[in-house]
Amino acid sequence: MSAARRVLALALFSQGVLGGLYPGLSTANHTCSLAKPILSCSDGAQPGLVDTCCTETYGGLILQTQFWNTYTGLESKGQLLPKDSWTIHGLWPDFCNGSYTQYCDLRRQYDPLPSPNTTTGKPDGTPVKPWKGAPISDYIKRFRKYDLLDFMNKYWTGLNQPSWILWAHEFSKHATCFSTFDTECYGPAYARHEEVTDFFETVVAYYQDLPTWRWLAEGGIAPSNRTAYSVADIQGVLRARFGKTPYVGCGGPRFNETKAGEGSADNGFTVLAEMWYYYHARGRVQRVDGVPTDATGSTTSCAKAPGAVWYYERTPRSVRH
Repeated sequence: MSAARRVLALALFSQGVLGGLYPGLSTANHTCSLAKPILSCSDGAQPGLVDTCCTETYGGLILQTQFWNTYTGLESKGQLLPKDSWTIHGLWPDFCNGSYTQYCDLRRQYDPLPSPNTTTGKPDGTPVKPWKGAPISDYIKRFRKYDLLDFMNKYWTGLNQPSWILWAHEFSKHATCFSTFDTECYGPAYARHEEVTDFFETVVAYYQDLPTWRWLAEGGIAPSNRTAYSVADIQGVLRARFGKTPYVGCGGPRFNETKAGEGSADNGFTVLAEMWYYYHARGRVQRVDGVPTDATGSTTSCAKAPGAVWYYERTPRSVRH
């Protein structure tokens, strides 16, 4: 961003022109179809230069994140994993430099188990009570999005907790930090919780363009309890499909804590668990017009030794058939 533009943006901000995430945002005139889509994190994507409801100006680095879990912990209640598919973690708004914030609007806190804990109080000292309202899935039903709810129950699955708690967590922690999901962006006829369902639809749309399981399988990398893989091969397959390098996350024991890695300096983790795909967004995030970009900073937490990463099979009773 040029120095002149930075001064203009700060001047407009100080005059209270902006709102939502920026104070004073009006509910009027956010007709984004009339605005030229501007790429987030570009020089033009700055508050004071554009409508912050039509261009993502707060968290301009968009991450679509996915889990690989082998069980849910709630199989007895019918909460199962989809066959031959990774599951949704969320859609995150990092700052353009790769740093991030979270829980940006405690008025929209539906998370019964906030992490980090938000109940210690708002910036002005006002205490925030833990969420004890209806499950967030009730808001999806209120807007009669039953097909969306069915999809989320199948592909956006919680671990050791009901899935709706994960959804509430993702909305409260991350959606409130997107400028285009500010409630003012929905105009004077805004219906309460409208942006909640809109966010979930947007997450699902990004996820549907990223078939991690199929991409890996086509590259010869399939879940196995007998064969381990190299993170370089995993990233190579995904880079060929996505066009850029995603972040590959692992958990489990560190390689130099295992028998195979005894004496090694490689302290990366050895159990494949997560994938983060990075984008810049053209216009509103809700347009689902993302431009892939490379992961910022480190591109993996996995061990880098050849054959050090396990992509374990799911427990058969945990899979929806």
